[in-house]
Amino acid sequence: MSSCSFQLEFAVQMTCESCADKVRAALEGKPGVKSVSIDVSKEEVLVESALTSAEVQALIESTGRRAVLKGIGGSEQDLGAAVAMLAGVGSIQGVVRFLQLSEDRCLIDGTIDGLEPGPHGLHVHTLGDLTLDCLSCGEHYNPFNRQHGGPGDSERHVGDLGNVHAGPDGRASFRLEDNQLKVWDVIGRSLVVDAGEDDLGRSSHPLSKQTGNSGERLACGIIARSAGLFQNPKQICACDGVTLWEERDRPIAGKGRSKANADGTPAAHL
Repeated sequence: MSSCSFQLEFAVQMTCESCADKVRAALEGKPGVKSVSIDVSKEEVLVESALTSAEVQALIESTGRRAVLKGIGGSEQDLGAAVAMLAGVGSIQGVVRFLQLSEDRCLIDGTIDGLEPGPHGLHVHTLGDLTLDCLSCGEHYNPFNRQHGGPGDSERHVGDLGNVHAGPDGRASFRLEDNQLKVWDVIGRSLVVDAGEDDLGRSSHPLSKQTGNSGERLACGIIARSAGLFQNPKQICACDGVTLWEERDRPIAGKGRSKANADGTPAAHL
């Protein structure tokens, strides 16, 4: 788990300074929150924090105001950002963001819902091909032809990100920092979360040095280039007429996404 801070840009429904005061009070002084900047006229909240984006969003929304994460960035000019929207078995869905802080530091911040409680292997796979769902994503991204390992090992696949842990509610909220993954190398590839725990190449199982023996692929998504700080001016998605605030309460894709097909499908926790 990464302990460094980074900046999160949220759009937050605010109409007056008292709204801003309540949001500021919910954030300032909380462990892991370093600074808060609020612009009511733009309905914008900028938070520098060591917390995950989901944790910061929960603090903002504890005031009764809805929030949507629009961008992430480091304290200095970052080198690129990407996002993967995960979907898969049953109600599993999630959003995972990648931010290249420097040549050898990639921040990975995400939330995945609908998992069985416990650890789940997380890996970047070679192909951005979802024609057969997660089965067509190829093997772990491994450009140096190494054996499988853990994220802190020198002998590992570049795509080996270890495990994320789902709580009793089925949600895994995490923030990792990796020194081998580069955003520009994984855009167009896929991110996959598995059914079981990744043994990090440390067991005697035949699959340990190949996949970590982490079981079937539960959910996946293509890694796409995304907005950094102040690079996302979107208020409405022209493709389906969904506004920024409506998007907060709609699935990432599929049934229930468009305005014409709003049917009460649960929110995607963007």
